[in-house]
Amino acid sequence: MSHKRRDVSTMTKAFELESKFSPAGDQPEAIRRLVEGLQAGEAMQTLLGVTGSGKTFTIANVIQQLQRPAIILAPNKTLAAQLYGEMKAFFPRNAVEYFVSYYDYYQPEAYVPASDTYIEKDASINEHIEQMRLSATKAILERKDTIIVATVSAIYGLGDPQSYLQMVLHLDRGDTIDQRSLLRRLAELQYKRNDVELHRGTYRVRGDVIDIYPAESERDAVRVELFDDEIDALSYFDPLTGEVIKKVPRLTIFPKTHYVTPRQTLLDAIELIREELKERLQQLRENHKLLEAQRLEERT
Repeated sequence: MSHKRRDVSTMTKAFELESKFSPAGDQPEAIRRLVEGLQAGEAMQTLLGVTGSGKTFTIANVIQQLQRPAIILAPNKTLAAQLYGEMKAFFPRNAVEYFVSYYDYYQPEAYVPASDTYIEKDASINEHIEQMRLSATKAILERKDTIIVATVSAIYGLGDPQSYLQMVLHLDRGDTIDQRSLLRRLAELQYKRNDVELHRGTYRVRGDVIDIYPAESERDAVRVELFDDEIDALSYFDPLTGEVIKKVPRLTIFPKTHYVTPRQTLLDAIELIREELKERLQQLRENHKLLEAQRLEERT
């Protein structure tokens, strides 16, 4: 087992555009000029066209000719969903992923001084969209044939990329690891144990067999079989039927969320918070703001 960073890009499959149509009209010239511009290192180009003129098809042809990963930014979820569906149809055998905000509802925290009312932050997360966001992150790290369709707002507010990569768990058949250490690593990735019902973001333990349902997986779960303190077998299986789909020599388990932090970083942050809290409480009490100091101390 290893949680050191390694190059996890394993697939170099080519982009394969599928369409019963061929570029026509102004499209061949637009494709040629866009491709030449990108190959020449031009940072900014503009493709103009009225609605229904095939701009998405034109860009799909550019991606196929360049054979480069791409990110497509849309101004809102509606347009992003439309572009995702179109790109998915054009590249059915490649990794076309969807990355938008996963909030169905969000209420920021607030304070109303007139009534001394504190309103707690509240949010409702769409689990399916969260799974698609995590799947997009995995595709970027593991595959070269990746197209990400995202909204502009969704690219902000993520966790630290270095912390995320540091937390990725690599398992190879034949690795030496005891069960307790493996379960501890899964807990650090924010997976929860559930021996009754296996669903995304959980794992179960049955003797020397550990079943994990990756948070980014749409269908398959993974199974780790131990023999004493050695990984004896690794496989993908159907979480509904238990049927083994295929055995593999190695597996990569990604964190359940983008917001993961190595333990030592977390401990250091807690100590800093304690020090800052102590200083702030002293300032408030010196200014006779006892109510504010009490509220801060209770909530920290």
